[in-house]
Amino acid sequence: MPNAELELKPVDFLTIGTVGPRGRRVFHLQGAKGDNLITLTLEKVQASALAEAINELLDDIDRRRPPAGNEPPGYPQDWNMDLREPIEPEFRVAQIGLGYDEESDLIVLVTQELLVDEDEAALGIVRPSVARFWAARPLMRALASQAARIVEQGRPDPQRNGRILYYWT
Repeated sequence: MPNAELELKPVDFLTIGTVGPRGRRVFHLQGAKGDNLITLTLEKVQASALAEAINELLDDIDRRRPPAGNEPPGYPQDWNMDLREPIEPEFRVAQIGLGYDEESDLIVLVTQELLVDEDEAALGIVRPSVARFWAARPLMRALASQAARIVEQGRPDPQRNGRILYYWT
């Protein structure tokens, strides 16, 4: 789906979840505004790095501009962070970025599509799709917690990557 520009400003739902059994899980980033649902596929390492980056950004913003303290009802314990149906990814994520708009006090999560045919991209025939999710700080903090929790639910030693290791002494 190259050349698409998707934007939800602001989202009322944002999560990371997985589909499939441990060792073969597929990670998805999902955001919605009303009935408009966008699902993207990403890698486990991207979900982990995103959680860390969000927390670092929010900690920095909170130091410079303390939150108003008016957290949404049920924050975040009662929020449903499960993926919503239908889970039909728009694209696989290649790059992720974060930004902050002081005026609106919203964080923007920007994702760029992974293009398989780099020759077409190099020639300018195809531009990668971009999706932007704008969210309030509490929802971004909840996303970071959810992403970290989902990553931790995987194999105890991800370095093994499902392989059997043999040792001889």
